[in-house]
Amino acid sequence: MAKINFTAARVAAHTCPKGQAQAFLWDGKTPGLGLRATPGGAKSYIFQAKLNGTTIRVTIGDTRSWTIDKAQGEAHRLQILVDDGQDPREVRAEQRAAHEARKVEARRHIATVGEAWADYLEYLRTAISPKTKKSRSPRYLADHAALATPGGEPTKRGGGKTVRGPLAPLMTLKLSSLTANTVAEWLEDEARERPTNAAHAYRLLKAFIRWSAGQDEYAGIILPDAYNSPKVTGVLPQSKSKEGDCLQREQLPAWFDAVRKIKNPVISAYLQGLLITGARREELAALKWIDLDLQWRSMHISDKVQTETGRIIPLTPFLHSLLLDLKRINDTPPNVRQLRRLKQRGEKWQPSPWVFASKTAAEGKIAEPRIAHANALEVAGLPHVTLHGLRRSFGTLSEWVECPVGVVAQIQGHAPSAIAEKHYRRRPLDLLRMWHVRIEAWMLDQAGIAFDPADAAKGLRAVK
Repeated sequence: MAKINFTAARVAAHTCPKGQAQAFLWDGKTPGLGLRATPGGAKSYIFQAKLNGTTIRVTIGDTRSWTIDKAQGEAHRLQILVDDGQDPREVRAEQRAAHEARKVEARRHIATVGEAWADYLEYLRTAISPKTKKSRSPRYLADHAALATPGGEPTKRGGGKTVRGPLAPLMTLKLSSLTANTVAEWLEDEARERPTNAAHAYRLLKAFIRWSAGQDEYAGIILPDAYNSPKVTGVLPQSKSKEGDCLQREQLPAWFDAVRKIKNPVISAYLQGLLITGARREELAALKWIDLDLQWRSMHISDKVQTETGRIIPLTPFLHSLLLDLKRINDTPPNVRQLRRLKQRGEKWQPSPWVFASKTAAEGKIAEPRIAHANALEVAGLPHVTLHGLRRSFGTLSEWVECPVGVVAQIQGHAPSAIAEKHYRRRPLDLLRMWHVRIEAWMLDQAGIAFDPADAAKGLRAVK
């Protein structure tokens, strides 16, 4: 192995001959120091030596970054390690591991709750739930994200600003600052204004802290008593449903009368559908015509619990008649003048895929029915009832016909609350229909609505 003293000119002139994978030049001044050239023109200093009878080779660096003197000094250092019986490659790997460990430890001490929360959301999005053995629903993930949002963004409707989530004040804190005192003070502040939201946010925060304790990156930073200290549990508000957010039997005549007089037939049918089905507001709003079987009278609803399959519930006679009216409206093309305007804009008319369609909403389906409902309640002289209160009303009023609780839960899409319900009850649609029709008929009777189910079969509007 011929050796020459390295000079700048010799280093610059060294190339890899055609047909070879690499070519070496060895320094006559420094033992083990070599210059390697590749067919692509890359050149780098290397160190080569014998250790325990085996040849080892270590790359020092590119000739554009390392001078000859620096490369010779590094080769001397590596030779000293070899003479001491150490493998420079192992020493370098240990140094790299130690450096990474220091970086991780430094990040552990400066990591904020918001950074760890973002990692937690990614875990929820990608991992399977150990409880349901399924992926978590988009609504579940959106709920976690909303609770930590700082707010202040323009709302999609109304021109206002979004409200900050209850967990937002914690997001800027360091994880190490998430102590029992901090959580107790936060919870006490939030509970003054929004006790139910605060209790809900606390439960999610508790799950987050438990998850953090099991992650190598965050383990040991948050003290175990940060969520279960008596300081915290002592200020934890009880999560309660809104008092009185439910229609009573004697209020049904006024409610139906006011809602049926709403000029917008889509909103009117939608509100009546919420009460008659007990569905969640977004579930019903997302209903498409392909989800309905108008002939055999069933509805396929996207379900918060059964996220993959959804649930199928009966389409009761009165609601069926309301949806037939919407179907006729939806399938009726615009007049000649409107068609001409669409053509001028390069657009083509087609029926909406949404059952509760809206020409003004961005998604093309009903988006904000609360204003119309509030106005109807005011006209009827009734206390305020939320859209979720209509769902609550269905569950409450169904007791008047002595409907089995499990039937109501299955129609509404509640998770089974008992072992028998979960493992031994498989109610067919016909059984649900029998009770659901009774519930609807009882509501109409209490409201004083004379409805003949035969009219629904003919597609006629129900009359009072």
